[in-house]
Parts: sequence; structure tokens; C-alpha cells
Amino acid sequence: MINRVRRLRKERLMTLEALAERSGVTKSYLSKVERGQSVPSIAVCASLAKALEVPLDSLFAEAEELSEVTVTRAAERQALTSPDESGTRYEGMALDAGAKGMTPFMLYPPLDDGPAPFRDHPGEEFVFVHEGQVELVLPSRAIPLDAGDCAYFKATTPHRLRSLGTRRATVLLLVSSDYDASHDARPPYSRLP
Repeated sequence: MINRVRRLRKERLMTLEALAERSGVTKSYLSKVERGQSVPSIAVCASLAKALEVPLDSLFAEAEELSEVTVTRAAERQALTSPDESGTRYEGMALDAGAKGMTPFMLYPPLDDGPAPFRDHPGEEFVFVHEGQVELVLPSRAIPLDAGDCAYFKATTPHRLRSLGTRRATVLLLVSSDYDASHDARPPYSRLP
């Protein structure tokens, strides 16, 4: 992803400052992302994709690699964060898929939400608890979710997830970054930024 952000920015003749301003990310943080010194959250990736005017998945896969049908085997999921990450860990799935209206991730929320900031971004999120228990934490309340439970919400609502119990939970996360609520008949995952 590191070289893709830099390459996409340069293809658009954007300076680091311009991308930082358009995405709402600080220039110093963006520089760290481009140099591989920091791994952005999904919310930051969604902001960068929107600012670069590309689908979210293009930050993770080359355009020529995208295909009509994509199968991602469990052992082939791409780690987007370090396995020893103390915060939320992400694995990309279907990164080679062609144009799609949602981007799927396997998510492993931390056991303690500690001082973790709330995240918010344009679009919507769908969270399905595959294994374990999690708590969807919103500014006004916390919602416990068990294996098999799911939650669907506007991603503009500040939110974060944390695992409950003694092991990290396994969560399927679907992110849509550009839902137009004025077109209710349109599927909510019809397109990305």
C-alpha cells in the first residue's frame, strides 16, 4: 500500500500537502504512511481513497491485478497491519476484485480499547462477528455482539470495536465509502469514492 499511495498521489500531480489537506490527514502522518513507518486505519484509508478519487481497494491492489471473480483463501489473506499490533489488526480480502461497492476485511479488535480514538468516515459499515465476542463502542453507548451477531451503521457515527473475553475476536468488516441516502432503492454498497 505504501508505494500505491505515493504513486497515486504523484499520478494526480498532487503534493504531499495537497493530499494531506484533501484527506484531512496531517502532512507528517501522510509522509510516515508513504515511507512505511505507519499503517493507516481503515478510516484513514477511506479518506485517502476519497481524496485520490479511487476505490478503496486500489490502495491495496494494482488496477491491472483486479479481476471479475476473486477468491481469497483463508491462508492468502493479506495482513495490512503487523501481527503483533496492540491495536486493531486488519487482513485484506478480495483485494484483487474488480470494481466493487464494498471492501471486505477480517478484523481482530484489541482486547482493551484503552485510549483508542473513535473512528468515523463517509459511508457505511457492516460488522459480522465470526468468532468470539466484541463490543461496538459508540459515544453514547456500547453494544455487545456475540458470534453470529452483526451490526450495520453509518460510518459517520464515531465508533470503535474491542474484543471481549480472553482472546481477540474475529470479525468480518465490510466498508462502503460512498452511499447516497437520497437514492434508497440503490444498494448501499453500489460504489466507492
